[in-house]
Amino acid sequence: MRKQIIGIAWRRATLLAFALAWTTELTMTGCARLPYTTRTVHEDERVVVSVHQEVEPRAYTHPIQLSGADIAGVLRGFSIREQQRLPLRWFAEEVPPKPLLREDEIQTLAPYLSETFQQLGTNQRAHFEVRSPGYNPRYRRDVVAGWVAVREPYLYLTVEYFHSQIPTQQSDAYDYNYPTPPPKPGNYILYFEPGRFWVTDDKGARAVEVRGFLKSGEAGGPGRQ
Repeated sequence: MRKQIIGIAWRRATLLAFALAWTTELTMTGCARLPYTTRTVHEDERVVVSVHQEVEPRAYTHPIQLSGADIAGVLRGFSIREQQRLPLRWFAEEVPPKPLLREDEIQTLAPYLSETFQQLGTNQRAHFEVRSPGYNPRYRRDVVAGWVAVREPYLYLTVEYFHSQIPTQQSDAYDYNYPTPPPKPGNYILYFEPGRFWVTDDKGARAVEVRGFLKSGEAGGPGRQ
């Protein structure tokens, strides 16, 4: 009984510390507003695709027609590496980047992104989450997540999680007062092949020159990577 009381007290102390840290961080960042979900286009055990509303004005060229095959071709070109600080960066650069998504994940995700692009406004983007069972499937899922948008002729992709272990519940199974927040989004370096289509736009952001890539015939099919 005593151990149980101590355990609950420890969890509540941890909750208090987390709340104080979160409040401090929120104050330091000036209560920055973040994009938010307006609707979910599709959700199942494997993939979630939703519409995110930007809080700052954008000039995306949405809605846009990109077929599932077009999007699959673009997704096959992406690879990724976690960004590391020195000196770990020296060792990380010796390891080849990994494909962003497996072929089965691409085939599952691409049709829903195509559908979502047709519903977006100029100030909205398509957010995706690809799910697999985590190390402990009861409490965690393995997630690749991020968002995609198009401002002709550029397609932008930002990755928030790459095979991150995300809690399936918002609170601890043994103490409902103890939250289980997801980890912070990671820092990653994206690559795209063929490299000549991985360009810098007029605002200094990296993007795929998507129309040129699709017209080149190098999008390929399954097994391209």
